[in-house]
Amino acid sequence: MPDRAPRHLPHVLSRALTASALALSALTACSPGDTGATGGGGRLNVFAAASLTDVFTGLAEEFEDRHPRTEVVLNFAGSSDLAVQINSGAPADVFAAADTATMGRVVEGEGLDADWAAGHGGRGAVFATNTLRIAVPPGNPAGVRKLADLTGEDATVAFCAEEVPCGAATDAVLEEAGLEVTPDTYEEDVRAVLTKVELGEVDAGLVYATDVVSAGERVEGVGFAEADAAVNDYPIGVVSSASDAGLAAEWVELVRSGTGAEALDAAGFEVP
Repeated sequence: MPDRAPRHLPHVLSRALTASALALSALTACSPGDTGATGGGGRLNVFAAASLTDVFTGLAEEFEDRHPRTEVVLNFAGSSDLAVQINSGAPADVFAAADTATMGRVVEGEGLDADWAAGHGGRGAVFATNTLRIAVPPGNPAGVRKLADLTGEDATVAFCAEEVPCGAATDAVLEEAGLEVTPDTYEEDVRAVLTKVELGEVDAGLVYATDVVSAGERVEGVGFAEADAAVNDYPIGVVSSASDAGLAAEWVELVRSGTGAEALDAAGFEVP
């Protein structure tokens, strides 16, 4: 499945070009032994689940303030797509997934830095949890009040593709409720589902609680009891291909710090 992040490409390209300019400046302005006040520099490639877009974009600014010669390049997409990219050798430094099963595939592919993983139980460190909500357009024109309302013939529905974490969570809650729903569209990541709802192209979509918070007044969120059957744990880890494992570990620690916890909480995540 192709990488899903077209809405972020201009931002990422801009950041990448800035990184190149910084690198050129460093070559002309610094002596060979000068690594700057914080040490290190260059690019930090962070691969993260689409639902982390807002939080990680803000944390990237914080990280760059602490590391003036480092440019954080963010790649947001469905976790399963990112895992495939990492296991295929993509130049990632950090991976944050929307579920532990996807991180497990990276671990099995020896995609996590061995030294870092050894200090974290051999797997990624869980830094947040998330649950599903039904997102509907403002005013809830289709009158969706519960999960069972998505089975109606007149309701148009968007789900995440089954292979990504939000799709797996959707399957879990439908099984818990004993319901069968055939959506009108499967999307490659949760932000794509949210966009369908925001544009009024569907009556409802299953997204994370954090996506409802992110959308503000552009959607309304409908809670449902079965959501507790699929609480997603979000793990993060340093990737084996990291060009600077120490710098990547500092990003992980920022995400897991009080600063990271505050940003995650404000976005609607639960913090362990």
